[in-house]
Amino acid sequence: MEIGVLTSSRADFGIYYPLVKELTSDDFFNVEIIAFGTHLKEQYGFTIKEITNLGFDVNHKIETSVNNEKASDIAQNVGDTIQKFSKFWDTQRFDLVIALGDRYEMFGAVAAASPFNIDIAHIHAGETTLGAIDNAYRHSISLFSKYLFVTTEEYKRRASEIISCNKNIFNVGALSIDNLMRTELMSVDEFKEHFNIDISKPYILSTFHPETISFEKNKEYILELISAFEEIREETDIIITMPNSDTMGNMIRRIISEFAQKYRNIHLVESFGMKGYLTCMEHTDILIGNTSSGFVEAAFFPKKVINLGDRQKGRILTDNIYNCEIVKEKILKSYNIAKNAEIPQNVNIYGDGNAAKNIVSIIKSLYEHR
Repeated sequence: MEIGVLTSSRADFGIYYPLVKELTSDDFFNVEIIAFGTHLKEQYGFTIKEITNLGFDVNHKIETSVNNEKASDIAQNVGDTIQKFSKFWDTQRFDLVIALGDRYEMFGAVAAASPFNIDIAHIHAGETTLGAIDNAYRHSISLFSKYLFVTTEEYKRRASEIISCNKNIFNVGALSIDNLMRTELMSVDEFKEHFNIDISKPYILSTFHPETISFEKNKEYILELISAFEEIREETDIIITMPNSDTMGNMIRRIISEFAQKYRNIHLVESFGMKGYLTCMEHTDILIGNTSSGFVEAAFFPKKVINLGDRQKGRILTDNIYNCEIVKEKILKSYNIAKNAEIPQNVNIYGDGNAAKNIVSIIKSLYEHR
């Protein structure tokens, strides 16, 4: 069976890893990785290297635009991705193409496939993020897809509402939990050797992506967060991973970079890779930001999470998550509450670590007798 795997960024391939590993170990499948988006851009760490370092071949490399200064840049990026993939799908044949998440790049690749009647399987369908335009992209990808894989029963219900159908929706759990249960994370010493950051000392971990519904407020938001960090850094280190390529992402990068240059205990990282990022999460107490990893991966350990703003609004809230407006005083108040609170246990609602096996089993049952 010919399988194509669409991957546009460090974030999605880190999640894909156990599934790609499971697929490639089964002779029933011939897997081809299709890399595009920020994977191929030096400014985002040329993260295609992370795929090859994990031992996978990247069969297809499609250069697509990832400019993000203005809203018009994102629109042009979508158009460029559709145009590039219209040519790609015209020459390539797959029995099934796997798409993950809610990125506009992923939407463009899937939208371009629709006239070719290519079977699409959408992973992480049914989730809702009202503070990001990605919410519309995710649901659009689901509507273009033949099969939907979801992480909870609640998201299965939402997915069925979105496509107005109960058929071909499968609750398999989250691939991130597979990663966490099976990946041997780095030791403190290995982490320091690799990234030159000492995680034996107290620190918080932060990733802040642009809000794409109210993108005009992103400068105000990042300045409020930086202002809060000015005080938090007096008592703990702060490790910051860079934002993605959404509208005004480069502006946020510039402000964060200027801030980090002023202080020795602010550590800025473009990309840790999957193992590095999970190791960094394992050794922190608190995450501050607006990334989806504050919901799925943080629930596994578990970790206390200060979820900023509306980017992830609509996701299921577990007891380890503190929602917070992006205002300095409120961030500091939430931080002080979180650091003194006990970490709630048993908050993982995202499966038992067998998502990859579940997905592969379902795909085989759907296709092996064709």
